[in-house]
Amino acid sequence: MKQFDVIVIGGGHAGCEAAAAASRLGARTALVTQNRAKIGEMSCNPAIGGLGKGQLVREIDALDGLMGRVADAAGIQFRVLNRSKGPAVRGPRAQADRKLYRAAMQAALDATANLAIVEASVEDLLMEGDSVRGVVTAEGEIRAASVVVATGTFLGGVIHIGDERTPAGRMGDAPSNGLSRRLRAAGFAVARLKTGTPPRLDGRTIRWEALEVQWGDPTPEPFSYLTTAIANRQIACGVTRTTPAAHRIILDDLHRSP
Repeated sequence: MKQFDVIVIGGGHAGCEAAAAASRLGARTALVTQNRAKIGEMSCNPAIGGLGKGQLVREIDALDGLMGRVADAAGIQFRVLNRSKGPAVRGPRAQADRKLYRAAMQAALDATANLAIVEASVEDLLMEGDSVRGVVTAEGEIRAASVVVATGTFLGGVIHIGDERTPAGRMGDAPSNGLSRRLRAAGFAVARLKTGTPPRLDGRTIRWEALEVQWGDPTPEPFSYLTTAIANRQIACGVTRTTPAAHRIILDDLHRSP
C-alpha cells in the first residue's frame, strides 16, 4: 500500500495547483489522475484570465503558483481588457495554445520535488469512522493524512450533444461516479455546473478576410512576475457575430436545452 501526506484527485487547473502547493511545503504528495497525458488539458476554453479572473491568476503567481508561468509559456495572444479604465478593473487575458499549455504544466509538475503522479481512477474514499484516510482505486488503496478533491466536471459528469446524453468527465474520458456516490452518502450536496463548449473550427475552412481582425497588445504583458519575455509568435483573433437567424434557431429550440 502506498503512503503519502497529501493526495490530490484530479489533474486540472485546481488539482495541479493544489498538488504543487502541497509539494512546495514539503508534503509527500500524490496527484491521482485517470490519464497522465491529459494533465493540464484545457478542455473548455483555451484562454487564461480576463475581467476579474486575470487578477486571480496574478494572485496565484504571487503565492508561487504555476498558472501564470504556464500561461506565459503557452500564450499566443495577450491583451489587457479595460485598459482605458482604472487599474482596479483592468483584466489581463491570454489566448493559449492548448498543446503548449498542457506540455508546460506537465513539465512544471515533473520538476516539482516531493510530487508523484499516479495514473488511476479513484473509485472511493478510504474511510476510518468519519475520517478520510486515503483513496481506493482499481489498482488498490493509497493512504494519506489529507485528501483534496479537485475532480471538476468529472464528478458524476454528463455530456449533452444535441438530444444525446452520455456519462463522461469530458469528451473521451469516463466520469467519476463512484466518488460522487461516496460524497453523497457522506452527506455532501453534489450539484451540477452546466458549461457550454463551442465546437473547434478548422482554421483552414474560415474566411478570415470576412472577419474583423483583433490583435493583442503590441508589447505582451505576462501574468507572472518571474517571466522576463514572451517567446511564442503572437497571432490575431478573428471577431464574428451572431445573426437574427441564429437567434431564432436558439429561441425556437430552448425547450430542448438540458
